Amino acid sequence: MPVPRGKKPTTTTGSKIPKLTATTTENQEEGPQVKRSSSPPHGAPKKRTAFIDITNAHKVHISLPGRKKDGSKKQAKKTSSTSVPAKNQANLKKSSSLSPEETTADKEKPEPAAAAAEEEEVEEEEEAQKDVAAPVEELAAAAPPAVREVPAHLQKQVIPEEFDIDSDNSEDCYMCPEYAKDIFDYLKQREEKFVLCNYMSKQPSLNPEMRAILIDWLVEVQENFELYHETLYLAVKMADHYLDQTPVHREMLQLVGSTAMLIASKFEERSPPCVDDFLYICDDAYKREELISMEANILQTLRFDINIPIPYRFLRRYAKCVSAGMDTLTLARFYCEMSLMEMELVSERGSLLASACLLMALVTKDLGGWSPILQFHSGYQTSDLAPVVRKLYTMLLAPPDDKLRAVRNKYSHKVFFEVATLPLINIDVLESALSQ
Repeated sequence: MPVPRGKKPTTTTGSKIPKLTATTTENQEEGPQVKRSSSPPHGAPKKRTAFIDITNAHKVHISLPGRKKDGSKKQAKKTSSTSVPAKNQANLKKSSSLSPEETTADKEKPEPAAAAAEEEEVEEEEEAQKDVAAPVEELAAAAPPAVREVPAHLQKQVIPEEFDIDSDNSEDCYMCPEYAKDIFDYLKQREEKFVLCNYMSKQPSLNPEMRAILIDWLVEVQENFELYHETLYLAVKMADHYLDQTPVHREMLQLVGSTAMLIASKFEERSPPCVDDFLYICDDAYKREELISMEANILQTLRFDINIPIPYRFLRRYAKCVSAGMDTLTLARFYCEMSLMEMELVSERGSLLASACLLMALVTKDLGGWSPILQFHSGYQTSDLAPVVRKLYTMLLAPPDDKLRAVRNKYSHKVFFEVATLPLINIDVLESALSQ
């Protein structure tokens, strides 16, 4: 009979539910003084060890690998052992029927047939050993040493010594010094799969200003939750790719952004915020079911391929090439984070955008231009970076919008070396660096 919800099932008299007490030994570790019973319970399968019991090793025949079992000898031995009594009786009858003279003569006279048979067996064994040893020696002498060629795609990339930036970390396995260059080359190739365009024409109820406000709000979320910068960049990338394929009403834009940040947190963070945290920062404008449904919708639209290359990773890699200080790297990060709100820079590849931000920071700090080591690791020349650098300069030259203050306020703090308060470089100096 089904039990009504909210009521406990009643038990009939005579049937009792066993109670779990402290003396129950199931799922508990036994102490060193407890001895396990070797006999299995009634009806249980018989226990067996993974290895042979060494105490009964004399009862078990162990076959070593590479050694064939000699079944003929074993069978002959068994046959001879079983026929000993019969042979003894036959010999007794034969000896009783012979005279003493015949018996003495038989003992003194050796059997020529048996001696010849033994000699033949010894000669056959020696010849067999020679026949086996000779081909093995010939093959060992004739066979050249085996050299296994490594496929071209598995061969280690040759890096010139003057461009090697990973050998110093040869003892640090977390830095992956053996294939760090290969990793970033792969990410650079993977960028071609995630190239975007200006998708605002596909969004009838959205505009670039609304998108900039959303990203400015995501920067605040990243600060409040103390998330990684990689999480912020990945969330922006996922939101852009989703908006590129799906028309969204302006009332649902914040839901798209917060859900993208939730997915990115699960991908990047060690301890991501929960769903209720994102509902709270949205001021309970959306229900839990709506957030979970949007999460599934974004993942299905992106076909669960969310490992999108982001500019932040390239920026840190390229800054390492020139041993840039933390203040220089932070200035480049400020430029890069400001570029997230610009719709004109959405179509730029992450590696190219990171290179342009670093070049602008190097020129601002008077640390030189785009050096050969940066050209080697990034794959870009100064001429490739010039158009993007000019777009960044125009963006920074524009007066700040009061609605978009999150990035500037963030990088005006002492923790970030107050890089947002630094004066913008002169355009003539910048053009001179771009012309080199």
